[in-house]
Amino acid sequence: MSSTEVELKLALPTAEPALLARRLARSPVLARLAPTRRRVYSLYHDTPALDLLHQRVALRLRREEGEGAPRWLQTLKTAGRGDSALSQRGEWEMPVAGAALELRRLGASPWPRIDPLGHIAAALQPCFATDFERTCWTVRQRDGSVVEVALDVGAVVAGDRRLPLCELELELKAGPPAALFALAQRLARQVAVLPLAASKAERGYALRASGTPPPVLARPPVLSRRMPLPRVAGLVLGEAFRQFTANLDALHQGGEDPEFVHQARVGWRRLRSLARLLRPALAEPPPAATALEPLLHALGTLRDLDVARTQTLPAWAERYAEGQPARAAQWQALMAATEPAARRARHAVRTALARPAVGAALLAQQAWLHAVEQADGVAEGTDARDWLRQRTERLARRLGQARQAGGDAQAQHRARILAKRLRYSAEAFEGLLPKRLLRHQRLACGLQESLGAERDLAQAAALAAELQAGTGPAEFLRGVAAGRRNCHPHDCLN
Repeated sequence: MSSTEVELKLALPTAEPALLARRLARSPVLARLAPTRRRVYSLYHDTPALDLLHQRVALRLRREEGEGAPRWLQTLKTAGRGDSALSQRGEWEMPVAGAALELRRLGASPWPRIDPLGHIAAALQPCFATDFERTCWTVRQRDGSVVEVALDVGAVVAGDRRLPLCELELELKAGPPAALFALAQRLARQVAVLPLAASKAERGYALRASGTPPPVLARPPVLSRRMPLPRVAGLVLGEAFRQFTANLDALHQGGEDPEFVHQARVGWRRLRSLARLLRPALAEPPPAATALEPLLHALGTLRDLDVARTQTLPAWAERYAEGQPARAAQWQALMAATEPAARRARHAVRTALARPAVGAALLAQQAWLHAVEQADGVAEGTDARDWLRQRTERLARRLGQARQAGGDAQAQHRARILAKRLRYSAEAFEGLLPKRLLRHQRLACGLQESLGAERDLAQAAALAAELQAGTGPAEFLRGVAAGRRNCHPHDCLN
């Protein structure tokens, strides 16, 4: 059976899946509906060379155990558009006799094109599995839409590696995609949610490759010169949001790598910066981020601590000590104080993610991004390349003006922010911008790094004072920062 699957995926940031399941079942939208429950075990197949992964195809064999005898299903899924929690993918699912693939039954699917010579079929083997309990509700809304709500709690398994699984899948059975967001917002009043672009198959492949999923870096989409501007806007904004939420998911899963925090913040700044540049082309501005402030503040605090304890403080330890044991001990005490402070800040991030208001705000951002791509935006016929070139050049002129304004702290801060915005814009639209604008990208990178280093010193000094590790380290760091600024007031700005 072939179809286009339209689905909204939501991670559920919680340390207590059983409690969350009860809260979800008591929500007004689900409380009067009878759920179905079944155990679901899925075995994903690929070749040793991962030919299906490279073609962005997933092939699974699934066993479902509920009332009655277990049933086996074979499913082929193809990649959808973009990287979004709202996915639209081709799906071909059919019952099979038992625990073996029946590839001959995929004749009406893309399989003959994927494997025309049969080489992939001959090399297929189990790759990874998912094992979870699924609780389903069918929600029929007043507008005539029908949505299947599925709560999956279990694990992704690759060899001896396991990744906890706790997520909601809202699958559209009838009606427009907007019905998914409307229902998700109602559920988000009861439980915290996190839009999640990665499918179970993607997480399985990542787990198979390494025990801990790596931080998600910026991956600007390939843009075509013929793309309408709303499509361009939807792709670049959606990719930035994907970077933000994917690293948040890793943090809530227990990721300790400071790069998760860094890349989450980069994703958010890219999203806001690109939305500002694209504002005249958008039918609606982005939703207010007020409800996200606890999360963003916690991320900022944790990032400042991570930079201080892993970069700034180690770099200046010897200069401060100068061979004096007492001063070295004082610096070590400061370093030691940053560790529990970082643990507290990391806990604050996870606490913020567990707030329904934060999840609802993230969901509003995802719904807005979907609307961006669907809207007409600027007048029909606008040339995206010319429009983006003009906007980027305007931003470059503003950065040039900031560079001429002087080297005081306020001017440097403004130049740093503009440098970030120019860098993000040049990187996101690189394929559509003239090559001569690449010099602006290089300039922006240099400014961002040099001004960022000065900010890091100032933040480390503030942290040293806050952690009360003696007055010496804080005064020393303030002096280094002031000396750099006073001795070289224009180095970074000219």
